[in-house]
Amino acid sequence: MSHGPNISKFQEGRLMQVIVAPIVSEKATMVAEKSNAVTFKVLQDATKYEIKAAVELMFKVEVRGVSVVNTKGKTKRFGKSVGRRDNVRKAYVMLKPGQEINLGGEAA
Repeated sequence: MSHGPNISKFQEGRLMQVIVAPIVSEKATMVAEKSNAVTFKVLQDATKYEIKAAVELMFKVEVRGVSVVNTKGKTKRFGKSVGRRDNVRKAYVMLKPGQEINLGGEAA
């Protein structure tokens, strides 16, 4: 029995927009190997339930849990002008045992 709203409760168009991009970095790869989790950049107003539903819909896998991290954008200088990076919301999506998402694109 799952907790929270069912996939059918969300609009499919919204779910397709929730996941912005996969995050492929050393840290994300280490987390993936250690705890069978995949890291995604998601919309700022996305909820854990929406993220779970979106991943299950798009990748046809079963999700065990979702952790979300909000990272504040850094202030950067370019000579005299000051710029600011965007705030980023990351989702660590833990998959159930035996489930896998291949983001690398290489043939298995």
